[in-house]
Amino acid sequence: MPAPTQKTLLDTVPKQLLIGGSWRDATGGNTLAVEDPATGRTLTHVADATVADGRAALDAAVAAQRGWASTAPRERGEILRAAYQRITERADEFALLMTLEMGKPLAESRGEVAYGAEFFRWFSEESVRVHGQWATSPDGKTRLMTMKQPVGPALMITPWNFPLAMGTRKIGPAVAAGCTMVVKPAQQTPLTMLLLAQVLQECGLPDGVLNLVTTSHTGEVCEPLIRDPRLRKLTFTGSTEVGRKLVEQSAEQLLRVSMELGGNAPFLVFEDADIDRAVEGAMLAKMRNIGEACTSANRFYVHESVVEEFSRKFAARMSRLTIGKGTRKDVTVGPLIDAKAVAKVTELLDDAVAKGARVVTGGQPQRGAGYFFQPTVLADVPTSARLQKEEIFGPVAPVTAFRTEAEALRMANDTEFGLVAYLFTTDLSRAVRLSEALEYGMVGVNQGIVSNPAAPFGGVKQSGFGREGGFEGIEEYLETKYVGIAL
Repeated sequence: MPAPTQKTLLDTVPKQLLIGGSWRDATGGNTLAVEDPATGRTLTHVADATVADGRAALDAAVAAQRGWASTAPRERGEILRAAYQRITERADEFALLMTLEMGKPLAESRGEVAYGAEFFRWFSEESVRVHGQWATSPDGKTRLMTMKQPVGPALMITPWNFPLAMGTRKIGPAVAAGCTMVVKPAQQTPLTMLLLAQVLQECGLPDGVLNLVTTSHTGEVCEPLIRDPRLRKLTFTGSTEVGRKLVEQSAEQLLRVSMELGGNAPFLVFEDADIDRAVEGAMLAKMRNIGEACTSANRFYVHESVVEEFSRKFAARMSRLTIGKGTRKDVTVGPLIDAKAVAKVTELLDDAVAKGARVVTGGQPQRGAGYFFQPTVLADVPTSARLQKEEIFGPVAPVTAFRTEAEALRMANDTEFGLVAYLFTTDLSRAVRLSEALEYGMVGVNQGIVSNPAAPFGGVKQSGFGREGGFEGIEEYLETKYVGIAL
């Protein structure tokens, strides 16, 4: 397949709302601009949905629910499998589209395409693994049968930082379980999701199973759906602040809710660690997705005996990265998503420096068009710095020394968040001991990436609840029904 061009790709991607199987304009015909963060220029415009459009999307999902739930599991799985194959075949298109609207380099976008598509393959296999149980009551007079049934219509609100994977991670298990859905992608990156919806249509997903609304009025459009008694499931990936508000709204209907929220990941390097391996892991944990990931390493705690060596090698690697538009072959660091992101990272960095942190490399926004920020390593970062408590969401790595394992564990757990932690050590006992003691939903041992479609993704504390991926992922879209049969 010939490599896609920006113009031909943007011309072929749908720009309308998908409701009940039909592509249509927003009520009133309003549109919203999609910006290229590498240039600050508008790429294209997509439909800007209204409250009425949101209700129409839920109407379509509700109308399709009964028929979709009764569809054979194998049939649902085959649709997902076909979509996995189609995404893989069109990987270059998805990657280019993602780079244009989100900014990450093409190599990273291709990695997300492979990762995101894998959720469809994984859940195509899980669709036929849903099962219940048969038992005899203790007194022998009743047979106890349990069965799994789809939760029902779901609202999915996805973020801008992983435009494909955060969608497939939710859509895959919903399709496999037999749930219909309304998908609301982030307004900054709607194009990848629009193309995904088109692919699912081409693969035979029935009308009304997936409905897609793009809008710049997320709260106005989504709140009536969350308060509608016909909706049965809400899933959201995004900030903890927004997540709290959505949970409050969901309480009115006692919705099934799964929340994948903010992170403040610690990255622990012990004196016995392989330092070169730890630096490699740090590059992955910090710079994947330009640092714009909830799993991004936010705080680096390094034993005092190796902190100088680690910081020096880490800074050397960071300084060799190439900043620029993600479509260029030599680029390894793309832009942040928008001007607000640059302002926040700058504010957090300035606060740390004012409190005594030392800039080892980088340290400021890149001049010129686009929203670029230099890859940065900070040394001697005090625990009072704001970036020790707040999610950075950018390419800044603060390094702090520790003396004892107890001190490292205390600092790592000293946060309201609990999504993921990373630790590097060659001591197996320490690895097990800390994996149990770290207050996080996921732990990476001697590796800088933990995300895997075959593993349950999710956090504890203020990082949310529920799990996506793994055997656990489909359970978020299933209810357990018990039937007692008297003999």
